[in-house]
Amino acid sequence: MKILVCISHVPDTTSKINFTDGDTKFDTNGVQYVINPNDEFGLTRAMWFKEKQGASVDVVNVGGPETEPTLRKALAIGADTAIRVNTPATDGYAVAKQLANVANDGGYDLIIAGRESIDYNGAMVPGMLASLIDANFVANCISLEVDGTSAKAVREIDGGKETVSTALPLVIGGQKGLVEESDLRIPNMRGIMMARKKPLSVVEPTDAKAETKAVSFEKPAPKGAVKLVDADNLDELVNLLHNEAKVI
Repeated sequence: MKILVCISHVPDTTSKINFTDGDTKFDTNGVQYVINPNDEFGLTRAMWFKEKQGASVDVVNVGGPETEPTLRKALAIGADTAIRVNTPATDGYAVAKQLANVANDGGYDLIIAGRESIDYNGAMVPGMLASLIDANFVANCISLEVDGTSAKAVREIDGGKETVSTALPLVIGGQKGLVEESDLRIPNMRGIMMARKKPLSVVEPTDAKAETKAVSFEKPAPKGAVKLVDADNLDELVNLLHNEAKVI
């Protein structure tokens, strides 16, 4: 089985976020970048298929040279080869088009993408990718088993879970639950050294017009001040909830 794992290069959730140029551009100064968490669950599942079923695993990212350390980390975790499509990832449709070209050229049986990236939160790329390459698609995937050319997946739905059977080629939008958090892998020194020798190829993008663009960014409103009320002063608490917070 040949697997392609889509990797997004995203800011660490602990990073302080700022904007420049009149709040039209993201300020990357001092920001630490990591593998998108949803993609990390997918990469870990791909490693299981590699170790248990002899699958080969490639990773791909759409982005500039600054994303290569993230791809190298994926190689250190255990991926066999990495591919970087040399264009900024600014639009979901354009990214899906670039990934579709890589997928078609590689003849992959299974493509694992994260449900969404934690920076854009669009949740659109996996579904568009599946449509572009005419593959089956399972969104919000929290479990995946493959037997030959057949697959069984579990996905989250409103109020529960749904188990589906499908066939390869398959694209999934994975998320937390695809593997246990305790199974996520931290690259060790041996993996890091081996990653330096693994191939990382750069391919030029094909024409794919971006259908959207970011006009401006805005931070959430700061939280208001907190008032502490003694546990035995219920009258004051009721008064504040009624007259100030106006929630009762």
